Amino acid sequence: MRLERALDAYLRHVTIERGLSAHTVSAYRRDLDGYVEWLAAAGIEETSEITQAMVGGFVAERSSATPPPAATSLARLQSSVRGWHRFLVREGIEQDDPTGRLRPPKAPRRLPKALTIDQVERLLTAPSADDPIGIRDRALLELLYATGARVSEAVGLDVDDLAHGDVLRLRGKGSKERIVPIGSYARDAIDAYLTRVRPGLAAKGRSSARLFLGARGAPLSRQSAWLVIRAAAEAAQLTVEISPHTLRHSFATHLLQGGADVRVVQELLGHASVATTQIYTHVSVDALRDIYATSHPRAV
Repeated sequence: MRLERALDAYLRHVTIERGLSAHTVSAYRRDLDGYVEWLAAAGIEETSEITQAMVGGFVAERSSATPPPAATSLARLQSSVRGWHRFLVREGIEQDDPTGRLRPPKAPRRLPKALTIDQVERLLTAPSADDPIGIRDRALLELLYATGARVSEAVGLDVDDLAHGDVLRLRGKGSKERIVPIGSYARDAIDAYLTRVRPGLAAKGRSSARLFLGARGAPLSRQSAWLVIRAAAEAAQLTVEISPHTLRHSFATHLLQGGADVRVVQELLGHASVATTQIYTHVSVDALRDIYATSHPRAV
């Protein structure tokens, strides 16, 4: 089939039959237009003429561009090309898929971004201590930083999960449970919320065992908890990037900087493998490197 005709058929397929968004289809079109132009420049007119070597040559050329493309952009490009060729085989237009051995680029692992201790303190104290919702928000933020819990784990807590006083039970990925300690600051903030705020919130909605409730008495959602974090960051005038995992990253980083063993942090975070936790050691090493550079007389 002619290149242009085959491309049009694929774009109609992803638009009509798969119902992809206009934005996604536009991205596919940009990627595949560049691919078809490259093939045409190489003298290719029919999809049956495309070989595995040609696909590899196209990807290699794009990979070595200046400036080099981001790994995510290159991965999307490869996905677009692979999707087109698989479509041609699935529809019986071609018999062979020349992208069979194409492997996506390995995206570099991003180091988690943690707040400084001063920034964390500003974030935790940003919600008003005189407003019921502010008291709830302080309890949520203190709990997230004190335990390293994921936002989904925090909003999934029941009141009974706090029954042991200075520890609480978290339910992580795969319904795995772990027991983590909570410090006095988080305990005091949670106690203030439980005695002064939660009974009033619970009276507004149906009976719920969830620890954190919304303004209408329903369990607090993960999205609402994220809005709490973002609002606190704005109130604290933090200019750094904030994500739903910011306090979890900060929890792990500050523990390691304070001398905690990486396997203890692994247990607290609920990581199945210590390799996942070790990414935080890179952050701590960077901090040590900075201290060394500014403190040792012959560092520079």
